[in-house]
Amino acid sequence: MTTAGEIMHPGAQWIPATETLDRAAQLMSRLGVGALPISDAEQRLCGILTDRDIVVGCVAVGHDPAKTTAGDMAKGTPRWIDAGADVSEVLEEMQSHQIKRLPVIEDKKLVGMISEADLAKHLTDAQIAGWAEKVYARG
Repeated sequence: MTTAGEIMHPGAQWIPATETLDRAAQLMSRLGVGALPISDAEQRLCGILTDRDIVVGCVAVGHDPAKTTAGDMAKGTPRWIDAGADVSEVLEEMQSHQIKRLPVIEDKKLVGMISEADLAKHLTDAQIAGWAEKVYARG
């Protein structure tokens, strides 16, 4: 059994909900990532912030990224997976919610992130094709 912890990119970092988007963009650049999990004051997952969220949800609509916070962009119910979950559960979670990035939690702590690149490294071509068909389907 392959687990979420085995295929994830380790070392993911939170961005506090109170942090501004300009700082979030700087952190993304420094880490070389396109998404950051957002944490509330108790270090619980309250959303995911993507580089696209910053551009489309803030800059493109004329908001100031130095005054808009990560928490302002957090919408919906954040999804995550336990590090010990089987890869089939990872795929199901991502497919059923049509998401491309999934935080990995162990003992209530963020331990990594699973992205498309991680799936491509660890799954068969058939698994990736099935995942992409469901995640990118519009409906």
